[in-house]
Amino acid sequence: MDVSRFDFELPEKLIALRPAVPREAARLLVVHDTGRLQHAFIGDLPDLLRSGDALITNDSKVIPARLRGHRLARGHDGLPAKMELLLHRRLGADRWRAFARPARKLAAGDRLRLGRDVEATVIGHVSGSEVDVSFALSGSALDAAIEREGEMPLPPYIAGKRAADESDSADYQTMFARVPGSVAAPTAGLHFTPELLARLEAGGISRETLTLHVGPGTFLPVTAADTEGHKMHSEWAVLPSETAQRLNAVRARGGRIVAVGTTSLRTLETAAADSGEIRPFEGDTDIFITPGYRFKAADALLTNFHLPRSTLFMLVCAFAGTDVMHAAYAEAIREGYRFYSYGDACLLLRAG
Repeated sequence: MDVSRFDFELPEKLIALRPAVPREAARLLVVHDTGRLQHAFIGDLPDLLRSGDALITNDSKVIPARLRGHRLARGHDGLPAKMELLLHRRLGADRWRAFARPARKLAAGDRLRLGRDVEATVIGHVSGSEVDVSFALSGSALDAAIEREGEMPLPPYIAGKRAADESDSADYQTMFARVPGSVAAPTAGLHFTPELLARLEAGGISRETLTLHVGPGTFLPVTAADTEGHKMHSEWAVLPSETAQRLNAVRARGGRIVAVGTTSLRTLETAAADSGEIRPFEGDTDIFITPGYRFKAADALLTNFHLPRSTLFMLVCAFAGTDVMHAAYAEAIREGYRFYSYGDACLLLRAG
């Protein structure tokens, strides 16, 4: 499928650099199953959903995965070289896979000092920009050091305009965050507050939880000319047996499963059988959803506005229709909706 079908022009001024305050004050574009567009706010969700529906949220927690430092001199190699690592996959108690910048200055055996006192050794290159590193610390001691020395890994479209600051430690974390492992926030969850959840519960709308650790490839544009040429990144996901049972019961009672974010939706679809039954799942998923995909588990999707040519915009086109989503995004741009991680959201409702 030609990737240019998923392109659109976005005025730079619409890229949100800070979240709405309060979170549920963010705007919400409702895309009905008929293609009708409705303007609302996140705070209107209890009125837009139905008693008996179930929200499914991602409880992955963003770690401060960006570490800055330098490569120690190699004896005859002159001055230390400045380095930056973006940790994205844990390989063991003391090992991580990371994107390095500049990766070309690293070789197996190089020693790194990151932050004030975190030391690591390069095991070797995995790809052009990826390296595996072994830390001098391990387990909870390493976790504490990363928490102390790392920076919140804001997406490049925010980080390119301002530095991460103390407010991002709270702003770029959902209220559901519990299991450390993501290097990017499951951004649809950023809109929720305890007050909103209480109103949803009072309206008979339940909530379930799964885990998908978001990797750095999630928000990147597809560089291949055709979707067939794109290799999807894999991410670790867990959908517990008890959660699967309760979601199947919701469906059996006629309720809808509302995925909060594309991470929740991709985990649901990975776990679902062709019959629509949701099964327990634990493992890597690299599911790549494009138009023509037959959805098995999710009836509605709450999601932020995504980058052009990204796998996430392809996913929402598959969910609601390519023409419908282009029309919805054009409407959002005309109306000044705020885009991307700290921006506004849309609620996509599917027939049936």
